Amino acid sequence: MPELPEVETVRRGLERLVVGKKIVAVEVRVPKMVKTDLEIFKLDLLGQEIKAMRRRGKYLIFDLGAQVLISHLRMEGKYLLFPEAVPENKHFHLFFALDDGSTLVYQDVRKFGTFELLAKSEEEAYFIKKKIGPEPSKKDFKLAPFERAVLSSHKPIKPLLLEQKLVAGLGNIYADEVLWAAKVYPERLADSLKKAEIKRIHDETINILQLGIEKGGSTIRTYRNALGEDGTMQQYLQVYGESGEPCPRCGAEIQKIKVGGRGTHFCPSCQKR
Repeated sequence: MPELPEVETVRRGLERLVVGKKIVAVEVRVPKMVKTDLEIFKLDLLGQEIKAMRRRGKYLIFDLGAQVLISHLRMEGKYLLFPEAVPENKHFHLFFALDDGSTLVYQDVRKFGTFELLAKSEEEAYFIKKKIGPEPSKKDFKLAPFERAVLSSHKPIKPLLLEQKLVAGLGNIYADEVLWAAKVYPERLADSLKKAEIKRIHDETINILQLGIEKGGSTIRTYRNALGEDGTMQQYLQVYGESGEPCPRCGAEIQKIKVGGRGTHFCPSCQKR
């Protein structure tokens, strides 16, 4: 958490809240979160207008014109906008004072989030270096290259999907949902999959992540969007968090195992070994 639908929902909220505003002061209380030069980070942001909010995979991009501020929320990062005074909170780590008197605050209980300020000309190379795959849309996520990549790997399919190289944005929750919808056992070796199974994984990745965006993401544990609202996708999850419950498709008991160190939910009847 958060995964692509949650990050896209945060992006849409920030788009409404901060685009068109200028940054007039920056405070960084946890310097390790800033992965580029800290002093340049604080100085260069002053006076910059947030011209647009974009997203690439699970990364938020504050488009400042000639520069971009790239933010990764990691496990529990979130943004809060305070119109006036900011209350004290030990989990508030970065503060961006805006020219209308409001303050955009980054909160992160685990302090895993990251920030990088780059020239816009460096953005494409940045994501190539990160090996971020195509966005999970019909326009960008093509079946043929996905099929070739899957069949060339001997890794179990779930950890392979989580790598972000084949498609951007799948995390633990949505990978479980995609594999259940595609009727594929999460430990199946990628090169053992049939082309029909790979197509189902491809199509369900698009369908489920788009549904997640439509429903505002899944509110599990601490996620809220940038407007402080809960998402509703958790109401539509079929297997994640449902161990011991009947499979909504066949009625068999949903099981939970570890795959690649991650808790993994599946139906032993629908997703045969």
